[in-house]
Amino acid sequence: MNHHAPDPRRFAGCAALVTGGGSGIGAAVVRRLAAEGARVHVADVVADNATRVAESVGGAAYPVDVTDGAAVDAVVDAVVATAGSLDVVVHTAGVDDPVAKGWIQEARETGDRVDVVSRLADDQWRRVVAVNLDGTFHVLRAAVRVMKQQGSGSIVTVGSSASFDTLVGYPHYAASKAGVHALTQSVAKEAIAYGVRVNTVAPGPVDTPMAGRTPASVRAAMEATGAVGYASPEELADNICYLASPGASNVVGAVLLSNGGRFTVS
Repeated sequence: MNHHAPDPRRFAGCAALVTGGGSGIGAAVVRRLAAEGARVHVADVVADNATRVAESVGGAAYPVDVTDGAAVDAVVDAVVATAGSLDVVVHTAGVDDPVAKGWIQEARETGDRVDVVSRLADDQWRRVVAVNLDGTFHVLRAAVRVMKQQGSGSIVTVGSSASFDTLVGYPHYAASKAGVHALTQSVAKEAIAYGVRVNTVAPGPVDTPMAGRTPASVRAAMEATGAVGYASPEELADNICYLASPGASNVVGAVLLSNGGRFTVS
Protein backbone atom coordinates (compact mmCIF):
# COMPACT_ATOMS: atom_id res chain seq x y z
CA MET A 1 0.00 0.00 0.00
CA ASN A 2 1.44 3.39 -0.97
CA HIS A 3 1.55 6.36 1.34
CA HIS A 4 0.50 9.71 -0.08
CA ALA A 5 2.86 12.32 -1.46
CA PRO A 6 4.11 14.93 1.01
CA ASP A 7 2.67 18.45 1.07
CA PRO A 8 5.66 20.79 1.59
CA ARG A 9 3.38 23.46 3.10
CA ARG A 10 1.54 21.44 5.74
CA PHE A 11 4.11 21.97 8.53
CA ALA A 12 5.94 24.96 7.08
CA GLY A 13 7.70 26.91 9.82
CA CYS A 14 6.80 24.43 12.57
CA ALA A 15 9.28 23.26 15.17
CA ALA A 16 8.76 19.54 15.75
CA LEU A 17 10.22 17.06 18.22
CA VAL A 18 10.08 13.31 17.57
CA THR A 19 11.06 10.94 20.36
CA GLY A 20 12.18 7.50 19.25
CA GLY A 21 13.03 9.26 16.01
CA GLY A 22 16.16 7.26 15.33
CA SER A 23 14.44 4.24 13.79
CA GLY A 24 11.17 2.65 12.74
CA ILE A 25 7.97 4.67 12.93
CA GLY A 26 9.78 7.62 14.51
CA ALA A 27 12.31 7.91 11.68
CA ALA A 28 9.50 7.75 9.13
CA VAL A 29 7.70 10.55 10.99
CA VAL A 30 10.88 12.64 11.00
CA ARG A 31 11.25 12.25 7.24
CA ARG A 32 7.60 13.10 6.61
CA LEU A 33 7.60 16.17 8.85
CA ALA A 34 10.80 17.45 7.26
CA ALA A 35 9.43 16.87 3.75
CA GLU A 36 6.39 18.90 4.74
CA GLY A 37 8.32 21.93 5.95
CA ALA A 38 8.98 21.32 9.65
CA ARG A 39 12.27 21.95 11.44
CA VAL A 40 12.67 18.55 13.08
CA HIS A 41 14.44 17.73 16.32
CA VAL A 42 15.19 14.03 16.72
CA ALA A 43 15.47 12.39 20.14
CA ASP A 44 16.40 8.75 20.67
CA VAL A 45 17.98 6.55 23.33
CA VAL A 46 20.55 5.47 20.71
CA ALA A 47 22.52 8.66 20.09
CA ASP A 48 24.05 7.48 16.81
CA ASN A 49 20.62 6.70 15.36
CA ALA A 50 19.30 10.11 16.36
CA THR A 51 22.30 11.78 14.74
CA ARG A 52 22.04 9.78 11.53
CA VAL A 53 18.35 10.52 11.03
CA ALA A 54 18.66 14.17 12.05
CA GLU A 55 21.54 14.75 9.64
CA SER A 56 19.54 13.20 6.80
CA VAL A 57 16.91 15.94 7.12
CA GLY A 58 19.06 18.82 8.33
CA GLY A 59 17.69 18.57 11.85
CA ALA A 60 19.14 18.43 15.35
CA ALA A 61 19.76 15.30 17.41
CA TYR A 62 19.35 14.68 21.14
CA PRO A 63 20.19 11.52 23.07
CA VAL A 64 17.47 10.84 25.65
CA ASP A 65 16.10 8.01 27.75
CA VAL A 66 12.38 8.77 28.10
CA THR A 67 12.21 6.94 31.44
CA ASP A 68 14.19 9.87 32.88
CA GLY A 69 11.76 12.74 33.35
CA ALA A 70 14.47 15.33 33.96
CA ALA A 71 16.25 14.30 30.76
CA VAL A 72 13.02 14.69 28.78
CA ASP A 73 12.50 18.14 30.30
CA ALA A 74 16.04 19.10 29.29
CA VAL A 75 15.50 18.04 25.67
CA VAL A 76 12.25 20.00 25.41
CA ASP A 77 13.92 23.05 26.96
CA ALA A 78 16.80 22.73 24.47
CA VAL A 79 14.41 22.54 21.51
CA VAL A 80 12.54 25.64 22.65
CA ALA A 81 15.80 27.50 23.28
CA THR A 82 16.95 26.67 19.75
CA ALA A 83 13.69 26.96 17.82
CA GLY A 84 11.82 29.54 19.87
CA SER A 85 8.68 27.42 20.03
CA LEU A 86 7.44 23.83 20.07
CA ASP A 87 4.58 23.26 17.65
CA VAL A 88 4.46 19.49 17.17
CA VAL A 89 5.55 16.63 19.41
CA VAL A 90 5.36 13.03 18.26
CA HIS A 91 6.22 10.44 20.88
CA THR A 92 7.08 7.10 19.27
CA ALA A 93 9.66 5.73 21.73
CA GLY A 94 8.61 2.30 22.98
CA VAL A 95 9.72 -1.26 23.65
CA ASP A 96 8.41 -4.79 23.73
CA ASP A 97 9.92 -7.83 25.47
CA PRO A 98 12.05 -10.16 23.32
CA VAL A 99 12.34 -12.68 26.17
CA ALA A 100 8.56 -13.05 26.45
CA LYS A 101 8.33 -13.36 22.66
CA GLY A 102 10.89 -16.16 22.89
CA TRP A 103 8.68 -17.97 25.39
CA ILE A 104 5.73 -17.68 22.99
CA GLN A 105 7.89 -19.10 20.20
CA GLU A 106 9.03 -21.91 22.49
CA ALA A 107 5.42 -22.88 23.21
CA ARG A 108 4.58 -22.92 19.50
CA GLU A 109 7.52 -25.21 18.76
CA THR A 110 6.80 -27.68 21.58
CA GLY A 111 3.00 -27.59 21.43
CA ASP A 112 2.81 -26.54 25.07
CA ARG A 113 0.50 -23.85 26.37
CA VAL A 114 1.93 -20.34 26.53
CA ASP A 115 3.30 -19.50 29.98
CA VAL A 116 4.44 -15.89 30.21
CA VAL A 117 2.74 -14.25 33.17
CA SER A 118 3.90 -16.79 35.78
CA ARG A 119 7.52 -16.48 34.55
CA LEU A 120 7.55 -12.71 34.14
CA ALA A 121 10.14 -11.07 36.39
CA ASP A 122 9.63 -7.72 38.06
CA ASP A 123 12.39 -6.12 36.01
CA GLN A 124 10.79 -7.28 32.74
CA TRP A 125 7.47 -5.76 33.79
CA ARG A 126 9.05 -2.53 34.99
CA ARG A 127 11.15 -1.99 31.85
CA VAL A 128 8.18 -2.23 29.50
CA VAL A 129 5.96 -0.07 31.70
CA ALA A 130 8.75 2.44 32.38
CA VAL A 131 9.51 3.04 28.73
CA ASN A 132 6.01 2.80 27.29
CA LEU A 133 3.87 4.39 29.99
CA ASP A 134 6.20 6.43 32.21
CA GLY A 135 8.00 7.69 29.11
CA THR A 136 4.72 8.84 27.59
CA PHE A 137 3.86 10.70 30.78
CA HIS A 138 7.25 12.42 30.84
CA VAL A 139 6.91 13.56 27.22
CA LEU A 140 3.31 14.71 27.61
CA ARG A 141 4.11 16.64 30.79
CA ALA A 142 7.10 18.44 29.26
CA ALA A 143 5.30 19.23 26.01
CA VAL A 144 2.15 20.55 27.69
CA ARG A 145 4.17 22.77 30.01
CA VAL A 146 5.59 24.56 26.97
CA MET A 147 2.57 24.48 24.68
CA LYS A 148 0.08 25.81 27.22
CA GLN A 149 2.19 28.95 27.51
CA GLN A 150 2.06 29.34 23.71
CA GLY A 151 -1.67 28.62 23.60
CA SER A 152 -1.14 26.16 20.76
CA GLY A 153 0.47 22.89 19.75
CA SER A 154 -0.23 19.33 18.72
CA ILE A 155 0.96 16.13 20.41
CA VAL A 156 0.63 12.59 19.09
CA THR A 157 1.49 9.49 21.11
CA VAL A 158 1.73 5.89 19.93
CA GLY A 159 -0.38 3.25 21.63
CA SER A 160 -1.21 -0.16 20.20
CA SER A 161 -4.17 -2.18 19.00
CA ALA A 162 -2.73 -4.87 21.34
CA SER A 163 -4.37 -2.98 24.18
CA PHE A 164 -7.79 -3.90 22.74
CA ASP A 165 -7.15 -7.44 21.47
CA THR A 166 -3.75 -8.68 22.52
CA LEU A 167 -2.11 -11.93 21.55
CA VAL A 168 -1.56 -14.44 24.35
CA GLY A 169 1.67 -13.66 26.16
CA TYR A 170 1.70 -9.85 26.02
CA PRO A 171 0.44 -8.85 29.50
CA HIS A 172 2.99 -6.10 30.25
CA TYR A 173 3.05 -4.70 26.71
CA ALA A 174 -0.75 -4.62 26.40
CA ALA A 175 -1.17 -3.07 29.84
CA SER A 176 1.42 -0.38 29.14
CA LYS A 177 -0.19 0.56 25.84
CA ALA A 178 -3.70 0.60 27.31
CA GLY A 179 -2.28 3.01 29.85
CA VAL A 180 -0.92 5.16 27.02
CA HIS A 181 -4.41 5.43 25.54
CA ALA A 182 -6.06 6.39 28.84
CA LEU A 183 -3.27 8.80 29.76
CA THR A 184 -3.36 10.48 26.37
CA GLN A 185 -7.13 10.90 26.42
CA SER A 186 -7.09 12.31 29.94
CA VAL A 187 -4.36 14.80 29.05
CA ALA A 188 -6.24 15.70 25.85
CA LYS A 189 -9.29 16.80 27.85
CA GLU A 190 -7.11 19.01 30.02
CA ALA A 191 -4.77 20.40 27.36
CA ILE A 192 -7.43 21.47 24.87
CA ALA A 193 -8.47 24.22 27.29
CA TYR A 194 -5.06 25.76 26.51
CA GLY A 195 -5.38 25.30 22.75
CA VAL A 196 -3.24 22.15 22.69
CA ARG A 197 -4.50 19.09 20.81
CA VAL A 198 -3.47 15.62 22.00
CA ASN A 199 -4.24 12.36 20.18
CA THR A 200 -2.88 8.84 19.84
CA VAL A 201 -2.52 6.28 17.08
CA ALA A 202 -2.96 2.57 17.83
CA PRO A 203 -1.03 0.51 15.28
CA GLY A 204 -1.27 -3.18 14.61
CA PRO A 205 1.90 -4.96 13.48
CA VAL A 206 4.37 -2.58 11.81
CA ASP A 207 7.51 -3.62 9.95
CA THR A 208 10.10 -1.94 12.20
CA PRO A 209 13.42 -3.08 13.70
CA MET A 210 11.48 -4.02 16.85
CA ALA A 211 9.19 -6.25 14.77
CA GLY A 212 12.27 -7.73 13.14
CA ARG A 213 13.20 -9.22 16.50
CA THR A 214 9.88 -11.08 16.69
CA PRO A 215 10.28 -14.87 16.31
CA ALA A 216 9.15 -16.13 12.90
CA SER A 217 6.13 -18.14 14.01
CA VAL A 218 4.86 -15.32 16.25
CA ARG A 219 5.27 -12.86 13.39
CA ALA A 220 3.42 -15.19 11.02
CA ALA A 221 0.50 -15.48 13.46
CA MET A 222 0.29 -11.70 13.77
CA GLU A 223 0.49 -11.24 10.01
CA ALA A 224 -2.37 -13.70 9.44
CA THR A 225 -4.84 -11.80 11.62
CA GLY A 226 -5.70 -8.86 9.36
CA ALA A 227 -6.97 -7.92 5.94
CA VAL A 228 -3.46 -6.69 5.17
CA GLY A 229 -0.06 -7.76 6.54
CA TYR A 230 2.41 -5.67 8.46
CA ALA A 231 2.06 -1.94 7.87
CA SER A 232 5.06 0.07 6.78
CA PRO A 233 6.49 2.79 9.03
CA GLU A 234 5.58 5.28 6.28
CA GLU A 235 1.91 4.31 6.49
CA LEU A 236 1.94 4.98 10.22
CA ALA A 237 3.74 8.27 9.60
CA ASP A 238 0.87 9.27 7.32
CA ASN A 239 -1.62 8.61 10.13
CA ILE A 240 0.46 10.37 12.76
CA CYS A 241 1.16 13.44 10.66
CA TYR A 242 -2.53 13.76 9.86
CA LEU A 243 -3.30 13.86 13.61
CA ALA A 244 -0.53 16.40 14.13
CA SER A 245 -1.63 18.61 11.24
CA PRO A 246 -4.09 21.49 10.98
CA GLY A 247 -6.28 19.13 8.96
CA ALA A 248 -7.16 17.40 12.24
CA SER A 249 -8.08 20.63 14.04
CA ASN A 250 -11.35 19.11 15.27
CA VAL A 251 -9.74 15.85 16.42
CA VAL A 252 -9.03 15.81 20.16
CA GLY A 253 -8.43 12.78 22.39
CA ALA A 254 -8.84 10.33 19.53
CA VAL A 255 -7.39 6.83 19.40
CA LEU A 256 -6.87 6.25 15.68
CA LEU A 257 -6.90 2.50 15.10
CA SER A 258 -4.43 1.69 12.31
CA ASN A 259 -4.28 -2.11 12.34
CA GLY A 260 -5.27 -3.32 8.89
CA GLY A 261 -8.86 -4.19 9.82
CA ARG A 262 -7.93 -6.78 12.41
CA PHE A 263 -11.08 -6.18 14.47
CA THR A 264 -13.53 -5.60 11.64
CA VAL A 265 -12.44 -7.68 8.63
CA SER A 266 -12.41 -11.46 8.49
